[in-house]
Amino acid sequence: MPRRGDPARRLSFTLLCLAFVMSLFAGRLVQIQGFDAQVYAKEAAQKRLQTNIIPATRGEITDAAGIPMAMSVERRTVFVDPALITAAQRGEVIARLSETLGVPANEVAAKVDAKPSRYQVVKRDVAPGTARQLMAYKLIGVNTELGYERVYPGGALASNLIGFAGADGKGLEGLEYAKDKVLAGRPGEQRMEYSRQGQQIPMSAAQRKEPVPGRDLRLTLNRDIQWKAQEALNRQVAKSRASSGSIVVMDPRTGHIVAMADAPTYDPNRPEISTAEQRRNGAVTRSFEPGSTNKVITTAAALEAGAVRPDTSFTVPYSLHRYGSLFHDSHGHPTRRMTVGGILATSSNTGTLQIAEKLGKDKLSAALHRFGFGTRPGTELPGETAGLLKNPKEWWGTQLYTISFGQGVSVNALQMASVYATIANKGVRVQPSIVAGTADAEGHFSPAPAPKRTKAISPRTAEQVSRMLEGATSVDGTAPKAKIDGYRVAGKTGTAQRINPACGCYRGGGYTASFVGYAPADDPELVVLVALHDPKRGSYYGGDVAAPVFSDVMSFGLKTLKVPPTGKKSPKIKLYP
Repeated sequence: MPRRGDPARRLSFTLLCLAFVMSLFAGRLVQIQGFDAQVYAKEAAQKRLQTNIIPATRGEITDAAGIPMAMSVERRTVFVDPALITAAQRGEVIARLSETLGVPANEVAAKVDAKPSRYQVVKRDVAPGTARQLMAYKLIGVNTELGYERVYPGGALASNLIGFAGADGKGLEGLEYAKDKVLAGRPGEQRMEYSRQGQQIPMSAAQRKEPVPGRDLRLTLNRDIQWKAQEALNRQVAKSRASSGSIVVMDPRTGHIVAMADAPTYDPNRPEISTAEQRRNGAVTRSFEPGSTNKVITTAAALEAGAVRPDTSFTVPYSLHRYGSLFHDSHGHPTRRMTVGGILATSSNTGTLQIAEKLGKDKLSAALHRFGFGTRPGTELPGETAGLLKNPKEWWGTQLYTISFGQGVSVNALQMASVYATIANKGVRVQPSIVAGTADAEGHFSPAPAPKRTKAISPRTAEQVSRMLEGATSVDGTAPKAKIDGYRVAGKTGTAQRINPACGCYRGGGYTASFVGYAPADDPELVVLVALHDPKRGSYYGGDVAAPVFSDVMSFGLKTLKVPPTGKKSPKIKLYP
């Protein structure tokens, strides 16, 4: 048998080993509690600390009277931390969440059992009262986050203009997108200490940076007139089976957009069920050939240049040949002598092209630019189109004639409304605007910068053209259906062929029917433009399909603004020499 060692020596060796191990522990303890104490304390604190983002309240979008059209309401996001929920607590947590939030128990269970995970959203956009009820149960591993839901009290009212914001609060379309930096504000943050069970540690240090609310955006819209414009447009688009339509209502003196409606439209509270076409703000994004509404610029330019006078007469046949092309009026008639006023009132193409010949392409092009053609309206609305206006050096053959009566050039609805607002404003073009200003959280209002004003024609020319435009709504004009009892009305019809994208030609492209005018003609308060694209049922002429909508919206607008009746008759317009 092997001989055992000396017991005393074995004991001494064991004690020596123990002393060595203890010295290692002691040294480590000294290092941790002495030299590295602050480092480890800091690391431990950081593990308990959590930075929570405090969302900023998004600013409201209101009408001119301050009534909200887009607003944010407080909501809570309920979430669970699966790592903190024990097997013993699992059943109660699932039952409470399912019952309180109305979420199926199997869906809640999937969130609670998610591994590995520390954050599972059970439900978003929970009402504050419901969230408080849930938190009163003091369930470990269940918590809520503050958030806001964007709501649109008017539903589809002005939705194509206002747009909508996404679930993350960022603007995605319309003014919500264009003015996102103004509306969004700046989020804050809060640093809190939490226990291992996910509960806030009482009396722990907390650091908080307050969020900065977004600014409210006050628009120039009149909510009541906006509603009427949308209702009248929806009805006529359905009746005429038009593919789309737009209405623009403006104050000619300020350039303010009082209403801007589009069809088709959508509910921004449920944008996910809409199409891109339904969300489109066609009043500024859809360009079209203006047709006869453009004759007002040709006439105004010729008067301004001294090429004609209101009573200058022309021999006006039903059809004329120019550069190998045949031009004709929309309705057959015998050859007759007509004044400039008569040509405009009856919307004669053959008469208008003769006026254009006296004016020339350079002066006509310059006038179109002065009225805002070829440039974006400047409202900052997403997708604004400048339309199409070629350099006069590129005009060939018959383009002087076609452009003079509104073909071969394109605009959007707002641009065309601005043309008539310029005439109504004595020849001064005021840049269209939709934003009246902004307001901070305390309600301090900051008006938007004054819009740009430019002279397009003289007051005398504007007055002469205005009188001629009253002739268009007379029994001898093209739009007697635009008349409004008690008020003098000035305006013009438009019936333009549409380009068929399949062939790049007019064949099979349909028509755009429009009417644009203002009232009272002797002291204009409102300009209204109605454009219906590709009407397929009944007449496609602007005087038949668009003029009645103009009359409906304009009469409502005048009554809403309490504009008294004109009180005097329109002057007689000399149509024939």
